[in-house]
Amino acid sequence: MHRYTTDMYEGMLAETTTVQGFNGDIINAYFARPLGPGPFPGVVVIHHMPGWDELYREMTRKFAHHGYLAFSPNIYYRFGHGSPDDVAAKVRTSGGVADDSVLEDTEGSLRFLKSLPQSNKKVGVFGTCSSGRQAFLAACRLKGFDAAVDCWGGGVVMSKEELTPKRPVAPIDYAKDLSCPLLGLFGDEDQNPTPQHVHLLEEELKKYGKNYEFHMYPKAGHGFFYYDRPNYRQEPAVDGWKKIFLFIEKYLRTST
Repeated sequence: MHRYTTDMYEGMLAETTTVQGFNGDIINAYFARPLGPGPFPGVVVIHHMPGWDELYREMTRKFAHHGYLAFSPNIYYRFGHGSPDDVAAKVRTSGGVADDSVLEDTEGSLRFLKSLPQSNKKVGVFGTCSSGRQAFLAACRLKGFDAAVDCWGGGVVMSKEELTPKRPVAPIDYAKDLSCPLLGLFGDEDQNPTPQHVHLLEEELKKYGKNYEFHMYPKAGHGFFYYDRPNYRQEPAVDGWKKIFLFIEKYLRTST
């Protein structure tokens, strides 16, 4: 956890930049990092379905504030530019963004973070809602992540009818390939994922002996971190962020 003393130096740089992603495309990204020589661990911050929005700018800076090189790629880059709401509407209309596209954008972000001279070469991946699903998928299908955080990722468990050309495989089917420790935060009033979905994922992770830590919050539904929405729940949100920083500190703070 980030610990203060009143005489400490603190500085941060946050800016838009670019990274090479899916099909070699140069996409834009938001990069927030603490100033100083480091070494610092990194986090790829995958944005949610409402888009590459102000909330995810804040979350990216929150990770940097806690001492992480935080990088949030615009996974909706190929749908054009405009307000996050307008771009997200285009994405929804087209049936979402393809899993392969998100994975390559995420892998490009991972490579970028590990290449930095101030990196300690440990990188985690974080997401909420649709990007919680994508964070789990990245931790299973990509090599090189050292920790993953899935906050109420819906669509990890999928029926055959829910599969599409853009999402051809349910992420739960890759559970055997999970390559790093996983933290999951969920609400017991959520409808996607339901508590039953979370249970099914947990059983799969147990079956393959994976390192995971799940927390189910009572009286919390989908998106309980989102302070600008009616589904915000203060106690679970505060506790959830504490659990995130304890978890990633455990797995990302040591140098290789």
